[in-house]
Amino acid sequence: MNLATLRGSLDAIPLVDHHAHGILRAQPTLDEFRGLFSESPDPRQWPHVATGVTYRRAMRELGSFLGCDGTEAAVYERRLATDPAEYASTLLQATGTEMLLVDDGYPPPGEGTSWDELGELAACEARPVMRIERVHEETEDAEAVRAVVATARANGFVALKTIAAYRGGLDRVQDFVVGALGANEATGSPLPVQVHCGFGDSDLHLARSDPSHLKPLIERFRETPFVLLHCYPFIREAGWLAHVYGNVFFDLSLTIPHVARPAEALREALELAPVSKLLYASDAARTPELYYLASRWWREALAGVLADGLAEEEVEAAGRLVLRDNARRLYGLD
Repeated sequence: MNLATLRGSLDAIPLVDHHAHGILRAQPTLDEFRGLFSESPDPRQWPHVATGVTYRRAMRELGSFLGCDGTEAAVYERRLATDPAEYASTLLQATGTEMLLVDDGYPPPGEGTSWDELGELAACEARPVMRIERVHEETEDAEAVRAVVATARANGFVALKTIAAYRGGLDRVQDFVVGALGANEATGSPLPVQVHCGFGDSDLHLARSDPSHLKPLIERFRETPFVLLHCYPFIREAGWLAHVYGNVFFDLSLTIPHVARPAEALREALELAPVSKLLYASDAARTPELYYLASRWWREALAGVLADGLAEEEVEAAGRLVLRDNARRLYGLD
């Protein structure tokens, strides 16, 4: 099977995007548009984004899909000239996604689409993910957080999420988060817990977001599936955890579509970790282009990496695990 044929077979596999966010309602200025393709909240950085290798590749990809020149000016003009909902739907539906699991903690309410609105735009099923820190901000009480978490499954949530990496670091997870993990495990059927690891915006200390800091929690809550999100530049550390712990899974969301060499990130992820432990996700947020780019670049990179390491007859089945089946099994979506 040549790469073009393999890529076609992976394109036909419907995606389960197990970690995503809503998109902003407001149209961005050109500099704000650039900033949407970066994790930097600093407006001084946004003009520099336009010089990036990944950004320029993104404009070419988007121009080809939208039927315009592959330049920033042409893509931005096409966006402004199109109804926002239609523009978003076109990009989202082109991903071939059958299920979205959406973190309800970002963007803030009123600024972005809700999880169910995002599903409508993408013409697919959507389910909410409960962010533990959002519950704490609303209740300001650790006992109330535990009570809400204990009923999360009954209230339709398919997973929990923590941004402890932003709130002190993974080396010193706050007590209310640990309490929430305990309440989740005490249900006897704990929801998977998604954990932000690795890079993000400038609000975190990168060294404290290394997923290897999670070892004590992973061992303490042995019945809880932990899903390590993003992971760059700690991809090998995440792969090691998924290699040695039966309750650890991980993804490369945010890493893809942001890094310039997605295939190298995938190779690092699968150096140690079993294929059954890696999940597709975009972590797309604020702008619909990132959903489209993640779906394109994940499939492209996966085709090359799997073809290099597996027998021809094994490749498509492995790709299906990563793109769809691992998430459906982990989150009980079947």
